[in-house]
Amino acid sequence: SELLARSLFACGISTVLQTSLGSRLPLVQIPSFEYLVPAMVLSSHLSPVYTRITSLQNSLPGTAMASTCPAPHCAITGSRVASLREVSGAVLVSGLVQLVLGVSGMCGWAARHCGPMVLAPSLSIIGLSAYKEAAFFCSTNWGIALLLVLLAVTFSQHLGSCRLPFCAWPQAQGGSMEPSVPTLRTFSVLLPFAGVCIVCAILSHLHIPWESLDLAVAQLSWANSTFHAPWLRIPYAGEWGWPLLTPRALAVGIAMAIGCSMNSVGCYVLCGRLLQAPRLAPHACNRGLCTEGLGSLLAGLLGTPGGTAASIANACATGLTQAGSRPSVQVSALACVVLGMSPRLAGLLTRIPLAVHGGVLCVTYAVAVGTGISYFQYADIDSGRNIFIVGFAMFMALLVPRWLGAAPAHLATGWVPLDLLFLSLLMVPVFLTGFLSFFLENTVSG
Repeated sequence: SELLARSLFACGISTVLQTSLGSRLPLVQIPSFEYLVPAMVLSSHLSPVYTRITSLQNSLPGTAMASTCPAPHCAITGSRVASLREVSGAVLVSGLVQLVLGVSGMCGWAARHCGPMVLAPSLSIIGLSAYKEAAFFCSTNWGIALLLVLLAVTFSQHLGSCRLPFCAWPQAQGGSMEPSVPTLRTFSVLLPFAGVCIVCAILSHLHIPWESLDLAVAQLSWANSTFHAPWLRIPYAGEWGWPLLTPRALAVGIAMAIGCSMNSVGCYVLCGRLLQAPRLAPHACNRGLCTEGLGSLLAGLLGTPGGTAASIANACATGLTQAGSRPSVQVSALACVVLGMSPRLAGLLTRIPLAVHGGVLCVTYAVAVGTGISYFQYADIDSGRNIFIVGFAMFMALLVPRWLGAAPAHLATGWVPLDLLFLSLLMVPVFLTGFLSFFLENTVSG
């Protein structure tokens, strides 16, 4: 809960900077999936002693994942804390690299040269890359996840034009009492989310078993109990030790910055497309990446294992509800800051069922896939050149991470930091799709 609180605090500050000084799009900042893969790659290169200790701990009943707390008062410190500090160092490096990319204008230059043949496969892969996580979350209870999906689809699509009479308010002209927005579509994500959470609470209160968690996840839930978390703790830099900067952290931090920058640029395009706004100017992309870099710097100094990046799910939810607003996003940022200063309140978010998370991912990331496909209308998809670029980029983005995940030892250059850099980049589908499509689009004539 303390790690979550610190992450929420950094995300709240980054969201305020993004909506006021950065891209000024109504986007919430979160630790994205592009931080998770490099962090896992770095954590996999732990010392053999620590690996044996962790294996021994997880082999004992009731102790799997029980030592995840890195605070000074925790019983288990040493290698685990050093590992977290090294990951935080990588996050700090990623923030610095993002600042350099934004200040130098490279982000805006790349965005200006991204045509439909780059945006279409990249946005599609951004949406498809979350299918494993969505399936894992939904597998805890497919009924709950499908109920949320059914309600969200019904409210946003079938009843999207429904206007409730008691939600009417005066118009700016004429003073007539007409509803200005379709109510059910506006709350097509919030109402299903709240309704399904209430159903889960009722089932739990009646002691009806409805959630199937494996042993590790169940023990993690008990280990991260919020009963002993403090009500108020203002996070500050260096409380858990300063980030550890090593060659490995430097390599992984560069990979984090590249992957998250590509994801964020895609998110800017996605949000503008869904809100039917003009395409973001290059200088706005540069400002947005600079503010994300500042947010990642703050997250690294606070000791969190992930930086801040634009939320794809939030952009897709904005497209579903058509209710993008900077003030509402800034209110949510304030809520994140408040939760970040109260680990016990932040820990309540861990009580949201995983099936609910899975249902939300199914609905929101599907919008990213559809938006990417819609960009094909601006290109000659009957061209053999374009067909090859799209097919090759998307296929390799799905193939290479699968291959390296099954046999990571095949990538060995003789220097561990370089191995980590390549492995962290090649395990991220967004990087592969963006790089291959951008390279082929700007080098193959046609």
